[in-house]
Amino acid sequence: MKKVEAIIRPFKLDEVKIALVNAGVVGMTVSEVRGFGRQKGQTERYRGSEYTVEFLQKLKLEIVTEDDQVDLVTEKIISAAQTGEIGDGKIFVYPVNEIIRIRTGEKNLEAI
Repeated sequence: MKKVEAIIRPFKLDEVKIALVNAGVVGMTVSEVRGFGRQKGQTERYRGSEYTVEFLQKLKLEIVTEDDQVDLVTEKIISAAQTGEIGDGKIFVYPVNEIIRIRTGEKNLEAI
């Protein structure tokens, strides 16, 4: 099993969620996060004064899936979240050693 972690623009969440659900993804976790990458923040104006927002708001999606579904999940995220501009985000894929459902004690694939 693998954990797919994607950092995306907040306004792309609905498109990404619909693409993943249509691809058969049965669950995900979404967290509001802040950070920066190559774009190094952005400059904004407020009441005539310029200031730099160093940490931009993003969303982090976490999806645990079977190994053979990782390419499908990442392709769906890319196609739905991509704008072609700097700041579209990143996808990270990690191995998952074990999953345990707290309520029932089910393990691994049964626990997803």
